[in-house]
Amino acid sequence: MKQKADIKLIFSLLGVAIVWGTTYLAIRVAVETIPPWFVTAIRQAIASLILLVVLLYKKELKWNGWAHLRRQIFVSILMIVVANGMTTVAEQSIPSGLTSLLNSLNPIIVFLVSVLIGLQKPSFKGFLGIILGFLGVAFIFRDGLADLLDPHYQNGIICLCFAISGWAAGTIYTKKYTYKSSNIFLDLFYQFLFSTFAQLVLAFIFSGDTHVATWSTPSLLAVLYLAVFGSVIGYFCYHYALKKVNATEVSILSYFNTVIALFLGWLILHETITTDIIIATILIIVGVFITNYKKQRSEI
Repeated sequence: MKQKADIKLIFSLLGVAIVWGTTYLAIRVAVETIPPWFVTAIRQAIASLILLVVLLYKKELKWNGWAHLRRQIFVSILMIVVANGMTTVAEQSIPSGLTSLLNSLNPIIVFLVSVLIGLQKPSFKGFLGIILGFLGVAFIFRDGLADLLDPHYQNGIICLCFAISGWAAGTIYTKKYTYKSSNIFLDLFYQFLFSTFAQLVLAFIFSGDTHVATWSTPSLLAVLYLAVFGSVIGYFCYHYALKKVNATEVSILSYFNTVIALFLGWLILHETITTDIIIATILIIVGVFITNYKKQRSEI
């Protein structure tokens, strides 16, 4: 008989795919009037307060020792301070759709590293998917490689390189040590709390002369949305999914993020979706589908 579907896993995967697809747009709106490091610091501060209330209500706020804290700080540095922070900085100069498209390299990196460290077995279809994914990204830049010489554009690309590396490393590390975690909310509370202070320091270093009076209501609402949906709900779904399936299968969801972000950027911010972007998106999604597709076999 067929194996019963894990409803919680399905909702977690859908949550990651849909919720994080909208965060690229929210980040773009937030950084229009609020400096990026303040966006991330405030976002994680609100998320920390929400989780604190939840943990106190459930009587699950506790100290698990220094080893547990070190793991959460390490994950926080990789996935929140570096990955989330640098993505937010990049969106000051790069459209939300293009940011999500470049971030969709994450599944390819996760797959390669997972193979190298033995978390996943290499396969022909896996490498075929990787080639298609890189072709998709190369296609988007085929007529605009000269734009990389633009310092403003180049800075955004460099930030995204750091973001992609941090997210991939954090995903693999979290998957490798996920069995040690018994309370996702508690883990996230420590991660968000540490990142709040770390990103607040960066905010005062790089944007200390900002004036709060210039922060618009839409930007503030976007930060609130990022805290509730992007951080609390999105990260919980992501970490729950990592407990159930391999790192590559979870990271594939960033491709659905790309499609959603491209559509929202076009619909709300009037960002241009060119034929190149559509073809590149199709190539990347097909590549990751090939990499991760498995035939479902029924058990008798």
